Amino acid sequence: MPPDTALPPIRRQEIAPRSGVAFELAKGDRLTIIDPKGEQVADLLAFSVADRDEVISSGRTLDYASRIYLTTGDPIYSNRSNVLLRIVEDTVGRHDFLLTPCSADTFRIIYGDTHPHHGCFGNLAAALAPYGIEPDRIPVAFNVFMNVVVNGETGELKVEPPLSRAGDHVTFEAETDLIIGLTACSALQSNNNAFKPIHYEIRPADAAPQSP
Repeated sequence: MPPDTALPPIRRQEIAPRSGVAFELAKGDRLTIIDPKGEQVADLLAFSVADRDEVISSGRTLDYASRIYLTTGDPIYSNRSNVLLRIVEDTVGRHDFLLTPCSADTFRIIYGDTHPHHGCFGNLAAALAPYGIEPDRIPVAFNVFMNVVVNGETGELKVEPPLSRAGDHVTFEAETDLIIGLTACSALQSNNNAFKPIHYEIRPADAAPQSP
């Protein structure tokens, strides 16, 4: 019999509603973010393992893409203009870099909450703390599945329900070794007034098909 060369199964992990996680992603690994129930946003951050001051950048990415909605084939740049991640598969086609992670201040200022939830910002800060990343180093996140509509005349931003349906996903390939922060978004407005989980899978580089 030929030797057993089957790769171990890819495990699906769950991020509970209104919570977040952090983990490392090696160069060439593929991260798939799945919306298991539909209309749920995930905030994504990436920091270079080699230097945590190199971080995902909304400004650089949107500048080089020349558009605000990103999808398959688009690179996600760092503040040093290096590609950290690349979108290699996308079943939704609507994600953005327009709004910063929701926080206790978000809920206080926008929603008028007197006892606000700590939001995605707080969840990311807690998850990234073991990696030595302090809250002030958290940038604008890549908003996976978020649907922000822009009025071309006035510039007004309006948060609409995500276009993602149950089972939709987007897959990123790491261009370097990364620390990833990932949440199931805590803002009602972003998730069509419901809090749901986010799933994710990591496919190691030696198991991933080649990039197109």
